[in-house]
Amino acid sequence: MACLEYKFRAPKKQTSKAPPLLLLLHGYGSNEDDLFSFADYLHDDFLVISVRAPYALQPMGYAWYAIHFDQDLRKWSDDEQAKESTKIIMQFLKELQNEYTFDQTQIHLLGFSQGGILSYALGLSHPNKFNSIAVLSGYLNQNITQLQTEQETPSIFVAHGTLDEVVPYAWGEASVRLLNEKGIKPEVSYEDVGHTLGQKGFQNLIKWHEKLRANQG
Repeated sequence: MACLEYKFRAPKKQTSKAPPLLLLLHGYGSNEDDLFSFADYLHDDFLVISVRAPYALQPMGYAWYAIHFDQDLRKWSDDEQAKESTKIIMQFLKELQNEYTFDQTQIHLLGFSQGGILSYALGLSHPNKFNSIAVLSGYLNQNITQLQTEQETPSIFVAHGTLDEVVPYAWGEASVRLLNEKGIKPEVSYEDVGHTLGQKGFQNLIKWHEKLRANQG
């Protein structure tokens, strides 16, 4: 299946309806176990799929795309690999339909760091495919995102630490300002933590997801 490994959790609450799908995308150097614990706290009716990124890192971990370092210790992203990963995920979703029954109109993204960057790229480039985007400690990379502003965009939640030493808070905040300028109003949760989801952000994420599911049924 698009050569991607993953973990899944069936919906805890069984109904006659096809369940919504929640796709979890981990950060650079991590794996599919990283965000999977979120599944126990989010809405019971989700089919949860936590995906392992395609590029292996040494000595362990995986990435959605390479991050290169030069002699001045500056770093930059491999945007071509990132674009390829978005294509792989879209193909993975298509093939997932052959394995699981889920509501095609209710596909939700949740990504941390590099996974959050890809969640922005996927959700905003394909607004008719995804129902919501949760971006944790990420930013909007315009080089890999085709912002479809003429279409209704997915609901968006953004959480970022003001002390983030990996993906600077300024990048995340600038992404929110860019969205606001485009008429897109994400729900935002900032707090004084580093490159992590703090307790406030976690509680706000849960509340946002509960409100989202209550409104959409």
